Amino acid sequence: MTMPYYVAPEQVMKDRAEYAQKGIARGRSLVATTYDQGIVIVADNPSRSLHKISEIYDRIAFAGVGKYNEFDQLRVSGIRHADTKGYAYSREDVEARSLANLYAQYLGQVFTHEMKPLEVEILVAELGNGLRPPQLYHIAYEGTITDEDRFAVLGGETGTIQERLDQEWSATWTLTEALRAAVAALAGPDRTLAADGLEAAVLAEGNGRRAFRRLVDEELAALLA
Repeated sequence: MTMPYYVAPEQVMKDRAEYAQKGIARGRSLVATTYDQGIVIVADNPSRSLHKISEIYDRIAFAGVGKYNEFDQLRVSGIRHADTKGYAYSREDVEARSLANLYAQYLGQVFTHEMKPLEVEILVAELGNGLRPPQLYHIAYEGTITDEDRFAVLGGETGTIQERLDQEWSATWTLTEALRAAVAALAGPDRTLAADGLEAAVLAEGNGRRAFRRLVDEELAALLA
């Protein structure tokens, strides 16, 4: 009878973390930031059909980086949960915090107990109202949840992009200013990102009950011009 090969639990967790981090780092980055009318989310994404940014519910958006099939499954699950809760109770009872907690629990469970962790980082954003400011919840691959009050950066060269955006961030900037700063932070000094290489959406007041709106290529190009 052969003895099973022993690996220390600390080494298993370290290996899983490195595996997930490498998978996420290979992907393209995403930035979400508040501005004077709401939240704008911008992703380095040339695809016109595979969206990284989507609507979850009335005033809630979802964004993901990493393996598309994995974070898209999380998106679909979030929509189903929000629809069920809104139908059973009230639309006002659906909030980003509870969704973010559910995502964090699931990612933590997979990271701890499954052989392969999910190679994803996700963002749940909710437009603010008169009682509370906009909410940005960044959930990492191992289930760690971070409540960001200004901006969030997912995937790729996270530290470098955060430094660029931190130097430009303003609590009162307009959509145009926020969008241009986010794109500049994603691109860096050595390349240029045009509208056809980006995916962008806003959660903004004035869009009606469903505050989520995609910025199409023509509008995005005009804002960046």
